[in-house]
Amino acid sequence: MSSQPPSNPVKSAMRTLDVIEYVVAHRQGAVAQEIAGALGIPVSSLSYLLATLADREYLVREGRRYLPGPGLERLRVAPAALTLEDRVRPLVRALKGELNETASFMVREGWEIEALVTEAGEQALRYAVEPGMRRPMHALASGKVILAAISEDLLTHYFAESSRGALTPNTRVTEADLRADVATIRALGYCIAREEATQGIVGTGVAVVRDGAVLGSFSVAVPTVRFDAALQERTLNALRRAAEALG
Repeated sequence: MSSQPPSNPVKSAMRTLDVIEYVVAHRQGAVAQEIAGALGIPVSSLSYLLATLADREYLVREGRRYLPGPGLERLRVAPAALTLEDRVRPLVRALKGELNETASFMVREGWEIEALVTEAGEQALRYAVEPGMRRPMHALASGKVILAAISEDLLTHYFAESSRGALTPNTRVTEADLRADVATIRALGYCIAREEATQGIVGTGVAVVRDGAVLGSFSVAVPTVRFDAALQERTLNALRRAAEALG
């Protein structure tokens, strides 16, 4: 008799779906190493899974990259019918899987941001974001990157119309401070907000702009005690990939 434990068919099915959704979400395709790192799948298992999906034409391989194959056409709706939530969900799931931290996609609603899709990290100490949660734009990294991406006219309206209270001692509320933050974000392409919305939490955000329109922002929330230089770099790299895939 074999001493190997029985395989978990549910886990295998979830991995298959995660791989397909990840590749579909990346317009430029994805290499095996990137997929393995983002989804936490051992390379040996992923190689077999990718070969099977390519054999069934759900994926096609072009060089080192895997892209959606013709087999998916009979399963999916037309791309124009996909909602923004449909598009970002696998990307948010991949962010959470790669970092094991709470990841979200936020959209602007008036002068607030709303969590459209969120995936909570699995660590004991984590920050929870509820879908549909709204917070003021000025205090969160995800809101600040959207402020930096909107037009100057709209930004002027924001400062004239918004109410900006301090949520923590670190919250920046004045127009001068926030305009300085906007200038920095535009230069860097991202925002790191350290305990500005919630004490003990560092937020990192990257905006998504397509055809001149601001779609929203990807963000990751990490307890301050875990947010070191190495995690900062991994978080920024993962956010940039997600934003590029959608935008």
